Amino acid sequence: MSKQFTFEEVAKHNKEGDLWIVIDSKVYDLSRFVDLHPGGANVLLAKGVAGKDATDAFFGLHRHEVLLRPQYKRLQIGRIRDEEEIIKPREPGALSQVPYAEPTWLAEGYHSPYYNDNHRQFQKAVRKFFEEVIQPEALRCEENGKRISQEVVDKMSELNVIAMRLGPGKHLKGRTLMGGIVKPEEFDYFHELILNTELARFGTRGFVDGMLNGAVIGLPPIWNYGSPELQAKVVPEVLSGKKYMALAITEAFAGSDVGGLQTEAIRDGDYWIVTGTKKWITNGTFADYFTTGVKTENGLTVLLIERGEGVTTKPIKTAYSPTAGTAYVTFDKVRVPVANTLGKVGNGLQVILSNFNHERWMVVGTSVGAQRVIVEECLKWASQRMVFGRPLTSQAVIRAKLASMIQRIEACQNWLETITYQMNNMSYNEMSSKLAGPIGLLKQFVSKAGRETAEDATQVFGGRALTTTGMGKLIENYHRTSGFDAILAGAEDVLGDLGVRQAMKKMPAYSRL
Repeated sequence: MSKQFTFEEVAKHNKEGDLWIVIDSKVYDLSRFVDLHPGGANVLLAKGVAGKDATDAFFGLHRHEVLLRPQYKRLQIGRIRDEEEIIKPREPGALSQVPYAEPTWLAEGYHSPYYNDNHRQFQKAVRKFFEEVIQPEALRCEENGKRISQEVVDKMSELNVIAMRLGPGKHLKGRTLMGGIVKPEEFDYFHELILNTELARFGTRGFVDGMLNGAVIGLPPIWNYGSPELQAKVVPEVLSGKKYMALAITEAFAGSDVGGLQTEAIRDGDYWIVTGTKKWITNGTFADYFTTGVKTENGLTVLLIERGEGVTTKPIKTAYSPTAGTAYVTFDKVRVPVANTLGKVGNGLQVILSNFNHERWMVVGTSVGAQRVIVEECLKWASQRMVFGRPLTSQAVIRAKLASMIQRIEACQNWLETITYQMNNMSYNEMSSKLAGPIGLLKQFVSKAGRETAEDATQVFGGRALTTTGMGKLIENYHRTSGFDAILAGAEDVLGDLGVRQAMKKMPAYSRL
């Protein structure tokens, strides 16, 4: 707006029917809006607001993004003469300047042995794309509960985001990754870690799983254990976003006990006849394929089951948005070609367990990304929130909570990067044998840290942390959904036990008392 005013001119417009206010040097005419204000007209007609500089009052109640919405932006009629706005919207892809809001490797003046310039270029491009394309979709889907749109899936496929989320490997050969920023042969687990941490920055936990996580955890068994014919058919369909996939292992009867699965497959010539149910299946409501654990005469086996006759799904209501597509899946005498067997009959436990490492590592990455955003939110809020005439940070108990949150996220980040470095330097088989325990312990540590941070953040924000909109909306979403990180891909008690058992197996006899 080119029109300029003085504070004295604004002060004349301070009553019902003629109401102006100033927010961060910008002048707004709220004369017609006053009766539409969600908090009631009295909030705007208060003596400290009407005709005044209401910057502090506004930011005590609202996030800056409110001013950027078209319905509110059009209320601006000018600006204060010789005044410049202080709070500017962050450019898409830009880094936060709040301390500890970014991992150390992105902080100015810091160094890392793990990341290079290509990782930094990749991170900038990924954040820009996610903020411009994915974030609006994530917010819409969280609100309306619908799955990710095909339009956005197509945009992801164009940049090969789906393929990159499955990590380094032969599936990337010949693909143009993120517009050519990184070559397929140079793409490593740190590139994938960047994707995982960036997609968790929006405070939309349901959408994190809804962003085709079913493919991330359901497709690897296909190319690791499926026949060439099966790979040739399914992998291109899923990586192009034309077909969707889910990993169907968990059952109401078995829970985390994959050895106790009840879904049964009986051999009938060239087919398996599959009967049983699966529960809490991510992306199951819209999946076209199900990578499924079944019980056979010769033991646990994994099959690829295509949606068709005898396959039904229904949504399960959870603490997070239906956009994740969490489903109860029923297989009623489904005929599955024997050619769809993944690995050897009876060797399903190996197929399933070898797949868990990457899934757990992925969950850790998204959890760390989400926790860092919560730390940023709390640091900003505690600095601007005034209590008894002083900022919230003047309270020692608040500073102690902030310190604990920072300590936890830095510990999580550093352990995660250490594990990721090992993954970059190990074969698939080495990762399966050596990292199952460490990754299990890491996931247990990170999910526990996340729940503690959720509790501390709720105390920092107070009542605002309980509302799904407004200042504390990211805190509310994280507090409500952080428990998913502890449950998905194995509950905490199972993972802790796994880590200890694997360590004990490798302990030499002479080291015992």
